[in-house]
Amino acid sequence: MQVSRYLVTLLFTLSLSCSAALAAPPAAPAPSAKDKCPVCGMFVGKYPDWVATVTFKDSSSMFFDGVKDFFTCYHNMQKYAPGKNQASIAAVTVNDYYSLKPIDARQAYFVVGSDVYGPMGKELVPFGKPADAQAFLKDHKGKKALRFNEVTPAILKSME
Repeated sequence: MQVSRYLVTLLFTLSLSCSAALAAPPAAPAPSAKDKCPVCGMFVGKYPDWVATVTFKDSSSMFFDGVKDFFTCYHNMQKYAPGKNQASIAAVTVNDYYSLKPIDARQAYFVVGSDVYGPMGKELVPFGKPADAQAFLKDHKGKKALRFNEVTPAILKSME
């Protein structure tokens, strides 16, 4: 009986550990002082709060000085990442605006049209929680909160 309890406790603990690992954001490398955004050419290390990181399946990475430039690249990979495509992306990490913690961009909420500007001006502001995105939207005169697949080239064009 005691061995059964021990086994159940062990399995329960392992399942909690696995759940926490699955919920954790993807590990993203940090940009160096020499890393430049492939879209605008700015040094991204100067803007750590706004950095977006793409990690490819071959373990290479690209860094952007904001979410807007990431999406510009994402929608035109041939121009900004020759030899790569959307299918070769393993992870995309952005920083939650409030916590500044890395979050999975594919699960994030992006507020467009707010009065908050990033390093390149108008910016898509990322959030991990829908309630935070909605509160920010109201507090900062945002137009709408979008999911990853809703950020289109037309949305980016409207931000120029």
